[in-house]
Amino acid sequence: MSKEIIEIKDVTFRYPDAEKETPLVLNGVTLSIEQGSFVAVLGHNGSGKSTLAKHMNAIYLPEGGAVYVDGIPTAEEECLLDIRRTVGMVFQNPDNQIVANVVEEDVAFAPENLGVPPEEIRRRVDSTLELVGMSKYAKHAPHLLSGGQKQRIAIAGVIAMEPRCIVLDEPTAMLDPIGREDVLRTITKLNREQGITVVLITHHMDEAAMADRLIVMDHGKVIQDGPPREVFRNVEELTRRGLTVPETVGLLDQLRKNGVEVPLDALSVEECAQAIYAALH
Repeated sequence: MSKEIIEIKDVTFRYPDAEKETPLVLNGVTLSIEQGSFVAVLGHNGSGKSTLAKHMNAIYLPEGGAVYVDGIPTAEEECLLDIRRTVGMVFQNPDNQIVANVVEEDVAFAPENLGVPPEEIRRRVDSTLELVGMSKYAKHAPHLLSGGQKQRIAIAGVIAMEPRCIVLDEPTAMLDPIGREDVLRTITKLNREQGITVVLITHHMDEAAMADRLIVMDHGKVIQDGPPREVFRNVEELTRRGLTVPETVGLLDQLRKNGVEVPLDALSVEECAQAIYAALH
């Protein structure tokens, strides 16, 4: 049985305002993330998904309820270093995470601060740069790289701490399509080949469709939770909440409304084409 690396139990949270009581951003969220899984969290702006992400490595602490990382409550201040070693965080803007003037020095920064021996730092820097496909840029200046390359360096800097889980808060939001594809390939590789638990916060339907499990949030609550194929079948429910579905599912949904018997769980273009072909022959 898979072990849960993150447990979120009945968590409520609101942003403090001395002047007035603000609305709840998280409203009784309960869920758990299994070690080694690839989970996408989907929702429109203001749904609470990024706030939830920041609870996963104790950037925020819950107002009510509790968050546990590998069994440790995030509210235990003396365990903060252990929590952040276990769950690494990658943000939307890589410029906010890159701290050095040379790529390999940036990747070495966190392990150095953790007191990792120099020879082990060297090994980690080399292996993580290779893992994210950036070895040949080791001596480059990060500010001269493209957005997608910078984001891969930011991911390498987190991976060099050897976390068991990595939470990515809309890591492709500022990237062009090529940069997005590079980062998504890197994330998938980390999960599939290294067994690192991935939590991807996104508002892109195609990104959400890549995960093993999809959690949909709206107004601070979890409204859907299951495999993407199952969740995206609820076209009308998602549309009512201001969300879309992958274009393939949207097309199949339109065909169904026009009397063509097709399934709604064909996510890839190939599956969609096969489903339509089968329905018409």
